[in-house]
Amino acid sequence: MLRRASSLVPVAGLWLLHFLPLPALVSLGKALGLVLYTFGRRRRKIVSVNLAWCFPELDAAAQRRLARAHFKALGRSIIERSLLWWSSPQRLSRLISVEGDEKIRALREAGRPIILLAPHFVGLDAGGVGIAMRFDSVSIYAEQTNPVFNDLLFRGRKRFGDQLLVSRQEGVRATVKAMKAGRPLYYLPDLNAKRRDSIFVPFFGHLAATITGLSRLSRAAGAAVVPCITRMLPGGQGYRVEVGDAWTDFPSEDVDADTRRMNAWIESAVRTMPEQYYWVHRRFKTRPEGEERPY
Repeated sequence: MLRRASSLVPVAGLWLLHFLPLPALVSLGKALGLVLYTFGRRRRKIVSVNLAWCFPELDAAAQRRLARAHFKALGRSIIERSLLWWSSPQRLSRLISVEGDEKIRALREAGRPIILLAPHFVGLDAGGVGIAMRFDSVSIYAEQTNPVFNDLLFRGRKRFGDQLLVSRQEGVRATVKAMKAGRPLYYLPDLNAKRRDSIFVPFFGHLAATITGLSRLSRAAGAAVVPCITRMLPGGQGYRVEVGDAWTDFPSEDVDADTRRMNAWIESAVRTMPEQYYWVHRRFKTRPEGEERPY
């Protein structure tokens, strides 16, 4: 009970913030990011290791600038979540644009199940809202340890349309069923995984434990894989969700090759806006046998 009550204070603060104009929230978010960079020693170290591994061509000063830029974007994503949870649909429709949603409509009209491949950029929650405002979709839900924030995340993701959240415990069957019923799957497969749940494939030149779910789900549902990137725009411009063309020749007969293809595409997307990728995650935590963990 005490834990729940203590969580209500920051929630109330976030709720008040959603009344502010976006440029003000951007400034507050960047300021929060600098605070997190300055005092969040553990997360700063994780980001530093990730950037050193993934961008060895940058010198130390350039890596520090990129780390600071990342924390500013991360701070924005925290502050601007207030908009996603409480702003009106009219305001959000002005702030979140979706380019290429006609590709999703065309696939649905053709009766094709759809997987929206959405890497972990800091704007992905805004992307999820943009998709949910246009389509009844499905996403895989991981329960949060904090009950207050768990409830907020759950309610936030179900604000628009008829959204289906499938828990990890419900497994593949419920997800495939939803896709076959016409719900695009908003799928985020690029976090570190345990060794038993993954294979090691390259990511920025290093082996990364990566789940093979994209290939397996695509095969099980007969689903088209459609790239879906959310860009956090500067100033008060909001967010742009970019829906790409469906991949051809996917899945193949080789799950390893499919997973390599996924990581290579995500890497190419990250290079277009490296400060917005979720570098505070320990992406290289799980290592092949005999390798030390870098964090």
